Amino acid sequence: MLPAVVLANDDMYGPEPLGLNHLGFIITNFLNIAVKLAGIAVFIMLIVGGFKYLTAGGDPKRTQAAGQTITYAIFGIIAVIAAWFIMLFIENFTGINLTGRTEPVIINLPSLENLESLK
Repeated sequence: MLPAVVLANDDMYGPEPLGLNHLGFIITNFLNIAVKLAGIAVFIMLIVGGFKYLTAGGDPKRTQAAGQTITYAIFGIIAVIAAWFIMLFIENFTGINLTGRTEPVIINLPSLENLESLK
């Protein structure tokens, strides 16, 4: 009989459970998934609104309903983009990584000296 090789694991109880130190990671993942799902939903609503408009057949009520669907989808796009920019704004001023990006977004605002030199 040959001896069996057994590798010991120091972590006897499995990985460390998620705690408060992982809260930022959880929030970042949740926000990223929510923004992406909202973007997909908006895209689908634009397609549905376009399909409704194409199949309205000149009926004013159906055409108006399709127009409202497309309008709400456009408002949805604006809301998703605004949410993303709000997350970037919070990330730039607090240093909390909400978007999951590894590289910083640098917003160069003009200083007063630069503004005075433009006059």
